[in-house]
Amino acid sequence: MAMTEPPLVVITDSDLPGDEPERILRSAGLRVRRASCRRAEEVAEAARDATALLVQWAPITAPVLDRLDRLRFVSRLGIGYDMIDLAGATARGIAVANTPDYCVEEVAAHTIAMVMALARRLPGLDRAVRGGRWSATGDGAGALRPSRATVAVIGFGRIGSLVAAHAAALGFRVVVHDPHVDEAAVRAAGHKPSQLEEALAVADIVTLHVPLTDLTRHLLNGETIARMRPGARIVNTCRGELIDETALAGALASGHIAAAALDVFEQEPLPAASPLRDAPGVLLTPHAAWYSPDSLQELPRRAARQIVDFLQGRPVPSIVNPEYATARTGGSA
Repeated sequence: MAMTEPPLVVITDSDLPGDEPERILRSAGLRVRRASCRRAEEVAEAARDATALLVQWAPITAPVLDRLDRLRFVSRLGIGYDMIDLAGATARGIAVANTPDYCVEEVAAHTIAMVMALARRLPGLDRAVRGGRWSATGDGAGALRPSRATVAVIGFGRIGSLVAAHAAALGFRVVVHDPHVDEAAVRAAGHKPSQLEEALAVADIVTLHVPLTDLTRHLLNGETIARMRPGARIVNTCRGELIDETALAGALASGHIAAAALDVFEQEPLPAASPLRDAPGVLLTPHAAWYSPDSLQELPRRAARQIVDFLQGRPVPSIVNPEYATARTGGSA
C-alpha cells in the first residue's frame, strides 16, 4: 500500500527572523515549503499543492484560491487580514485565522506614547531645543492638560479597549465609536459611546483601531477631517489605508490638524516623496508598534501552532470566518 504524504504547509512570505514556524510544523509531522511571494501569481505557483498557508503580506485573492484545490486553512502572521479575500475563502470552505493577541500590549503602549507625545508637543519641543531655542510657552503652544482633553478611540476591540483604559487612567475623557460593540459595554468600561461624527467633532486626539475593510478605507478623508475641531491631533497605529494621506497632509499644512503620529502608511516603506515627511507637526515610526522581543517570538509561534491545531482537529478560536464550515459541508456545519 502506498504511503500517503503528510499535508504540506507553504509559508508564502515572512520577513521575521528565525525558523520557528518550520520547527513547529515539522515536529507535528507536516511538510513545509518556504517561499518569497509578493504577487498573486507567485502564490498560486508556490502553493499549488498546499493544505495550509502561513501568510504575512502575500495577496491571497479569489483567483489564487481557485487554483489551490487542496487548501483548507490560512494562518495570518499578524492581526489584520486585509490581504486575504475573506469572502472568497469562506465561499470555498477555507478557514482563515489571524494572530490577534500577540502584540496587544505593545500596540496599546505605542499608541499611548504617541498620544502623549502629541498632547505634550514633544516632537516640536525636541526640534526647538536642538535648533537652539529654549521656549516652553512658544514651542510648546497647544500642549494639553489631560483632564481637560478628549481622546476619541475609534474601534473598541482588544487594542482599542486597552488604549481607552490607558488614556482614562492618564486623566483623559474618552469617547468611543464602534458600531460592532454594545454601548452598554463601553459605558461599563467607564467611557462614553459615540457616533463617528460626534466623536470626531469633540476629540482633541483621535486614535484609530479598526480593521481595514471597504467601509473603513479612508475613514479619515477630506470630508471627515474637516469635521474635526481645529487643532485636533490624529494617531494611527492600525492600517495606513484608514487615512487619506493627501487630505491629511493638506490639513496639517493648513493648520486645521495640529499634529499627527503615524506608524502605518498607505505605502510602506513610506515613499521619499510623501508629503507627510515634510508636513508640520508629524511624528513618524516605521510600522513598529507591534514590536518587542516578546511579540517577535510569539507571532510566528502562535501562527504556526494554530495550523497544527486545525489540521489535527483541535479548535482554533482565532478563525475569523467560522461560516467557512457551512460552505465546506455543503450547507450543514
